[in-house]
Amino acid sequence: MTSPRSRVAAALAGFAGLILGMAVTVVLQGHLRASGDSASAEASPDRRSLGGGWSASLAVQSADRRKVIRPEKTPNTGLPYSPGILAGSTLYLSGNLGRDPVTAKLVPGGIEAETRQALANMREVLRTAGMDFKDVASVTAYITSFDDFAKFNAVYREFFPNDPPARATVQVAALNVGARVELQMIAAK
Repeated sequence: MTSPRSRVAAALAGFAGLILGMAVTVVLQGHLRASGDSASAEASPDRRSLGGGWSASLAVQSADRRKVIRPEKTPNTGLPYSPGILAGSTLYLSGNLGRDPVTAKLVPGGIEAETRQALANMREVLRTAGMDFKDVASVTAYITSFDDFAKFNAVYREFFPNDPPARATVQVAALNVGARVELQMIAAK
């Protein structure tokens, strides 16, 4: 059973990841710019001032700008989520466990095998959207024990050997189907 303090810490870490993802999206889409042109900000109804001389064009997610990304080689868990959502030039990847893409069962072999499989599954989502790991801007990693942190990082480095994306790693009490790691990503072109 988890303590109230660890639940609050996990909730705050998740919220921080969400905020980081939103900030990365705005910056990577190139919408953040110095605002010296108040006429263009007034002319565009979706433009909002961030104060301090900065403005950002808020992403308006309409049906024509939102595309579900569902690769052929992805585990089908039957759960109500999409593997990826492409909104403009930003790809939001759902959390991935180390599931076999054919059986949807967790791969055996501990955190190394699970991390490797989760990343392989995520690469399929990225490639289906015309991207790869070089386009990943942010990763949130959930692990069930920091005792596995070094093993997790060893595999993670195989996929991100140079200039890795921003990342938050959070220890959680448990993951679905007894998994040891779950990864979530945001990528942008």
